[in-house]
Amino acid sequence: ECPLCLLPQPPEAFPRLASCSHRSCWGCLEQYLCLAVRESRVPVSCPHCPAALLPADVHRLLPEPALRDKYEEFLLRRLLVADPGTRWCPAPDCSPPQARFLVTLSCAGLGVPREGCGTEFCYHCRQPWHPDGPCAPAPSLASPTAQPEESAHGEALPQGESSRDGAEDIKVCPRCSAFIMKINDGSCNRMNCTVCGCLFCWLCLREISDVHFLSPSGCTFWGKRPWSRTRRILWQLGMVLGAPMVISLAAGVAVPVITIGIPIYMGRKVLAGGPGSRRSSLSGCQQCLSVTSSVLLSLFVSPIITALTVGLGVPLVLTYVYGTVVLSLCR
Repeated sequence: ECPLCLLPQPPEAFPRLASCSHRSCWGCLEQYLCLAVRESRVPVSCPHCPAALLPADVHRLLPEPALRDKYEEFLLRRLLVADPGTRWCPAPDCSPPQARFLVTLSCAGLGVPREGCGTEFCYHCRQPWHPDGPCAPAPSLASPTAQPEESAHGEALPQGESSRDGAEDIKVCPRCSAFIMKINDGSCNRMNCTVCGCLFCWLCLREISDVHFLSPSGCTFWGKRPWSRTRRILWQLGMVLGAPMVISLAAGVAVPVITIGIPIYMGRKVLAGGPGSRRSSLSGCQQCLSVTSSVLLSLFVSPIITALTVGLGVPLVLTYVYGTVVLSLCR
């Protein structure tokens, strides 16, 4: 049975994939690949896991030659746009698409005519060729350094906020400069560029790590704009000054809760066995002995768990507050 269409199929209808061991019928894989290529979701992952399908399997399963050409074109674009040394020809009618990329060049200040196009542009700023002057900064849409937008009443709006609540906002990927649109509704600010695969923060347009939204930088996981400088400094000062009291309070609550809560939980867990469990076949004395032994064992283990939790958690929190937060304040 195919796990996608849930129809019984003969064994020969399930092609083998070199990237993983998952099996789906030929028709479902064809439809899945056609949809993925038309939506430019390249490389294409397996419909059951994150493993990327190999180009040989994609070519074997795609039914139309035009879709195979599109797949190769998207692969080439992703490869070239992820290379910081390539450049995109700014002429809108330059074709074919793969010819619009310029190979890496190291000459300072170079006007490059694209073969078959004739457009001359600067390799460094990607603006029209300017042999007699320095590179001028190119204007970018919704860049974090751009001037705030003005509303109809002449008041500057907060940085990164559109004049229409919920309107679409357009920014550029910090790695490949591809235009990305997001509805300004305060949803998740963790963005993934579909062109180069860059993971970046929508608020500050910087490539992020897993702890980016935990750092006191003002960027929030949800929200339409980062915190203001005043709010960020007040929050950091509050963390630095209030950390000892909060940590002491948390440790004072956690120690008795863990020490007493684990034995109670284990006793209730053993006592609440169902009718089909092994405990239901025990006598009353055996059940009492089982509950007592589990509680006594928990009483022995719970102080160890408490010591490890407090002994590791408190130093980590103190290191973060008086290390990362203090350094952020000093900047």
